[in-house]
Amino acid sequence: MAIWNLGSINADHFYRVDHIPAPGETILSQGLTTGLGGKGANMSVAAARAGGRVAHIGAVGRDGQWAVERLLEYGVDTRQITTVDSATGNAIVMLDPAGENTILVHPGANATVPLDQVGIALTEASPGDIVVMQNETNGQDFAADTARKLGLTVAYAAAPFAAEATQAVLPQVDILFLNAVEMDQISAATGLSPATLGVATVVVTKGAAGCTLYDQNSEWVPQDIPAPKVEVVDTTGAGDTFTGYFLAALDRGATKREAAELAIKASALMVTRAGTADVIPDLKDVLDWSPNT
Repeated sequence: MAIWNLGSINADHFYRVDHIPAPGETILSQGLTTGLGGKGANMSVAAARAGGRVAHIGAVGRDGQWAVERLLEYGVDTRQITTVDSATGNAIVMLDPAGENTILVHPGANATVPLDQVGIALTEASPGDIVVMQNETNGQDFAADTARKLGLTVAYAAAPFAAEATQAVLPQVDILFLNAVEMDQISAATGLSPATLGVATVVVTKGAAGCTLYDQNSEWVPQDIPAPKVEVVDTTGAGDTFTGYFLAALDRGATKREAAELAIKASALMVTRAGTADVIPDLKDVLDWSPNT
């Protein structure tokens, strides 16, 4: 079994600030670090560190070979990452002392993933493999349609949220990941609830409150999974860590509730660290971790 991730790859630039600036305000940063990021790269690293076999489908510019090498170091199959003429995607992340953030993303190469590359990659998948996508690349509808025709399980993280993009792929999706705000947005756009979206499994993450799992096999009875109480350092990448861990656990044969419980613990540990892909915890760290000790 394997996870195939059509996902973004970014250089993340983290600026430490004493507060998130208001419109028109200029402030000084207390620090700057740069690392591997992008929702797609984060999910691939999380799934690999959770013990999954992960192949990343994406694109970088000629300035992005370092990111491909970093993914490879973290155990991700990078053979389906192509180099294009656009610059590698990048993000400016402003972090305040409470760990809250504001993020500006330039898609760059992420918006130019060749569709024939996506198709060729997915023909290497086996029935039962998982394909996951987010809204930081092009080609989600093509990938979802191709994956469904090949008998693959389609997972989709509807972020950054875009109503049109989300509605375009929903008919092909088996597992949908949203945060609470995104769930409100999709309900407002469609008038539908988790049980009526037409997706077999819907997972709504709620930050410090944990997550709620909705599954047709459980007759849509909401299953609430609480999050451990932790001291938050940085919330960036927590949702991506959740998604990667959930899918890796599912791919190993865990139930959806077991997958959600592991993913919540991993994302809680993640927010105690500063950074994105480079600091995602591995499975041993998560299993050995006892919150508040």
